[in-house]
Amino acid sequence: MRHNKKINHLGRTASHRAAMLANMAISLIKHKRITTTVEKAKALKKYVEPLITKSKNDTTNSRRVVFSYLQDKFAVTELFKEISVKIADRPGGYTRIIKTGHRLGDNAAMCFIELVDYDENMAKDTVKKSTRTRRRSKKAVAEATEAVVEAPKAEEVAAEEKKAE
Repeated sequence: MRHNKKINHLGRTASHRAAMLANMAISLIKHKRITTTVEKAKALKKYVEPLITKSKNDTTNSRRVVFSYLQDKFAVTELFKEISVKIADRPGGYTRIIKTGHRLGDNAAMCFIELVDYDENMAKDTVKKSTRTRRRSKKAVAEATEAVVEAPKAEEVAAEEKKAE
């Protein structure tokens, strides 16, 4: 039984898990969106959201605390200069997990994890669900095209009448 065991160990040792989560957090901060498995994304969300919250307060101590987790100067600078400015008024929930289906090789559940405030220029990359459409009969298609063709003719006639007056 796994009573009171909240940490998903992801089948790794503690040092390997810490290094993997730090590398994934750095990639998320640099690229604003990464593709991974759902389990790793959930673990990363618990790892990176407190760091983003810490970045709201730009002090030397908070920078040192975040650097002790990430060990990447560029990522820490990016987090404190760009990301913290965008999320300053947000009370939490800085990341979003979007499920994308299953991996072909081992059928693992895959997803995107992205920073919420950076989705405006990446919205076109999201996975689109296909919609089912019914085939229209030839008669319905013909009627629709006639309606489209007739509408401009009526407008043209009205315009010609106004010119004649």
